[in-house]
Amino acid sequence: MQTDFIDQIEPTPKLFTKRCKFIAFLLRICLQFTSYIVGLVSWYYSDYFMGIALFLLSFIIIGIIRSKLMHSVIPASQHEYNYNAQDIADWYTARSICI
Repeated sequence: MQTDFIDQIEPTPKLFTKRCKFIAFLLRICLQFTSYIVGLVSWYYSDYFMGIALFLLSFIIIGIIRSKLMHSVIPASQHEYNYNAQDIADWYTARSICI
C-alpha cells in the first residue's frame, strides 16, 4: 500500500495593519504595471521601436524579480501553484517586511 500524502497548502497570509497593506499594494502595482509604464514612457520620449524594446526588456526583468520574490517567501512545497501579483505581494510583505 502506497502512503503518499498531499500536504495542505498554506493560505495566503492576511495583512492587518494599514502600513503592511499599503506596502503590499505598492508592491502589487510595481509587479503588475511597471513594464507597461516603462514601455509607454519610453515610447512617448523616444520612438516606438525603443518603446517596444524597453517594454520587452522590462517585462523580462520584472518576471525575474517576481520569480525571486516568489521563491524567497513562498514555502517550497507550494512552488508548483500559480500565484498572481497580489498573492506574491502579500506573501512577501507578511514574511519579509511585516514579520
